[in-house]
Order: sequence, then structure tokens, then C-alpha cells
Amino acid sequence: MYWDEIVSIEPIGEHQVYDLTVPDGANFVAQDIFVHNTSLALSLAHNAAMKYQNSVAIFSLEMSKEQLVQRLLSMDAAVDQQRLRTGWIEDDDWDRIVYAMGTLSEANIWIDDTASIAAMEMRSKARRLQAEHGIDLIIVDYLQLMQATVGGKRNENRVQEISEISRSLKALARELNVPVLALAQLSRAVESRSSKVPQLSDLRESGCLAGESLVYLPDLGTYQPIEQLVGQRDFRVLAMNTETWKLEPALVTHAFATGRKPVYRMTTRLGRTIRATANHQFLTIQGWQRLDLLSAGMRIALPRRLPGPTQATMSLAKLSQSDVYWDEIVAIGPNGEAEVYDLTIDAHHNFISDDIVVHNSIEQDSDIVMFIYRDDVYNPESERKNIADIIVAKHRNGPVGEISLYFQANQTRFRDLELNPPAE
Repeated sequence: MYWDEIVSIEPIGEHQVYDLTVPDGANFVAQDIFVHNTSLALSLAHNAAMKYQNSVAIFSLEMSKEQLVQRLLSMDAAVDQQRLRTGWIEDDDWDRIVYAMGTLSEANIWIDDTASIAAMEMRSKARRLQAEHGIDLIIVDYLQLMQATVGGKRNENRVQEISEISRSLKALARELNVPVLALAQLSRAVESRSSKVPQLSDLRESGCLAGESLVYLPDLGTYQPIEQLVGQRDFRVLAMNTETWKLEPALVTHAFATGRKPVYRMTTRLGRTIRATANHQFLTIQGWQRLDLLSAGMRIALPRRLPGPTQATMSLAKLSQSDVYWDEIVAIGPNGEAEVYDLTIDAHHNFISDDIVVHNSIEQDSDIVMFIYRDDVYNPESERKNIADIIVAKHRNGPVGEISLYFQANQTRFRDLELNPPAE
């Protein structure tokens, strides 16, 4: 292996981008350069087990248990991970490595590296670990690689499957009374805007609505723009129970803004219109589908009957006593940019907006949503070299905010950031 020097980094415009999943390695060769992913979750697991003697279960769907152990050993021994991998170990490293192997062998860390594990299988293994050893933390790396059912066959509607998986992890956390930390992918939208700081709407399989979107509030008997609901909680909206296909009041636990995003306008045969981001989900006959996967001629769900006074609503009420009508899409097109918003609804994971059944984002199952942002990744001249901002974007039972950590690249670990006190 030859270590080449980087002499320049510069933007080259927009291009279609791709990635690879390599079963036996955390890295691969691309244009003769090694690229790899790092994990804040492994630093949290190491800290919880080694410093606080907690029991941690790690379900790794991307990396093998041997690779994870190697990373843990690098962290604990404070040895360069690349030298540990290649065997270029210096004499003064050996004592630390031997000592770290001893302490890690006694740590309560259990690793399962079953690829594409199903939610039910993970739940069964977690129950057994809890019964036999007691578990204080469960880490899943990562959400989008899981399957909702056993047998290796994915649901044709991946959006709906991810929603089922996130709900199953929420149920697992409640059943075992332990925190479940699930890693999730961001959409590529963050790369296309000037500010690279991640937002809730950047979660894949997550989307948002334009601020003027009208949400019906059954307790007040009125419609209100979603932008006016921001900051409110514990109020009710109408949602579709997809088991009974009836409209039911549902409690909103979080109403939030997610920034300014490109939006699209969709119009139906009956004249319904709504503006939403490309990744917002709508209920079709085939299940929940992202807006950018819909096209003219497809049908989406509308409520047949609403308590509103509009003529369109009254005419729908005459069609049937059912609560669902499948209306045809006649047009979808770009409609500029807008401030966008979303709601968190625990019961049915959807609500009625602009008289259309819309889904809410996958973050709605989470009590806490955190992002990692490193300014020096996007700005080579940044003064915040190797500093990572851990952004708490959602906290169901507490405040949001951010904290800075130091990223030690050669050991792929995060450490407390040591700040120099001001001189007296």
C-alpha cells in the first residue's frame, strides 16, 4: 500500500452518485482511493460498556463482528486502526493492545452481525439477551438494511416496510424498557442545498408539507394551516385507520418546521391540490408511496366525508358511506421552494391535509432524533477541524440543542471536546 498526498479538493458540479455495500469490509477501492464509514454509535457503545459497565447489544447489518471488535480494540488501546488492520504495530503499542484485549473480553457487549435481519428475529434475540444477561442499550446499524418479515423477501412498498420496522423498534424499546439507538440514512437533499446542516426532513422515507396546507382540527371544527400549528402539542387531527378504513381523531405530539425545501404541486381529478416535498408519502391502492414515485393516472386516498362545509366535501359524502375515495392524479410538477412542516402522530401515522390522506415522517416513532455534522467535511478551510456537532433535532420529553465532540479519525472514535479556559 502507498500513502498518497492530497494536493487539492474542489467542487466539480452535480453528478449522479452511487455507493457500494461490501460484505467483508468497511471500505472499498474507488478511483484508487479508500473510503469508509464511521460510527458514533460504536463510541457510545464503548463508553457505556467500558466506563459505566452497562450491557450493550449491537445488531450490525453492515459490518461483521470481527470488524466491530477491531474498531473497539483500536478505541480502547488508542492505536491507529489502519496500523492495527495491517499489522504495522509499534513496540510501545503492544502493552496497550494486550491490556485492551483483556478488558474488552470482560465487557458486556454482544454483537449480532446477521445481514438483513428481520424485525421479529431481532426482537426474539433481544428478549433472550435481556432474560439471560440483562441489556441496558440496543444499537441497530442500520434501519434501512432491516426487513419487516422473516424469509428474505422485501415488501414491494419499501416506504411502508420502513415504517413497520421503525414501529417494531419502538415496541421493542417499550417492551424491554431499554433505549434502542437506530442508525438511519439521510436523503441526498442535504447535498443540494447551501446549508449542509442536516434536518428532520433529510431522513430517508420522510417528507414535509408546504405551510399553507390545511389541517382539519375536529375538536374545534375548523381548518388551520400547518405552519400555524408549529410548537403546539396534544391537539387532535383526523387520521385514517387503515385497518377499518375509517376516519378517527388522533393525537398530535409534535408539530415542527423543517426548513425551506423544493416542493411539488399535485392535483387530483376532483380538484384537490397539495404542495409537498418529493419524499412525502401518500396513500395509494398499493400502499404508501413517495410523491416522486407517483404519476398522472395513479389513484390516492381522499376522505369521502369530512365535517367541513365545502361543496367538494359535500358532494363526496353522497358517493358512499365509506370513508375512503380513490381519486385520480391528473398532474404533478415542480412548484418552487417553500417553508415546509410536518406532524408527529403516534396512533395511525397519517393525517388529513388539504382533504388528502398524507403520511408523516419516520421520525414520528422516535423519542429522540440526533444528527452528526462536521463542517470541515464540506468546507476544507473550516477552522473546526475534526469537530463534530451532535445535533438533537427532536426530543419528545426534553429540550433540543447541540453539543460538540472531537472526532479522532485514526481511531474512528468520538471524544469529549477539551476547551481551553479563557485566560484570567
